[in-house]
Amino acid sequence: MSTPEPVGCTRCGRTRSPDDDPATALAWVSTRERGTVRWLCPDCARQHVRDIEGKLPDEYW
Repeated sequence: MSTPEPVGCTRCGRTRSPDDDPATALAWVSTRERGTVRWLCPDCARQHVRDIEGKLPDEYW
């Protein structure tokens, strides 16, 4: 079994830890833009929820 790649927030650089509780692990948000998967930690996702729902490009927020 291979180890999954570590996930890091593209806004603040925080990394998801395998020791995080399940609720925190589920709060990470992934977006796919131009074939690239980007991750946001729960804090950054909460801060930019309107931008995400409005599908604004990352460079606007």
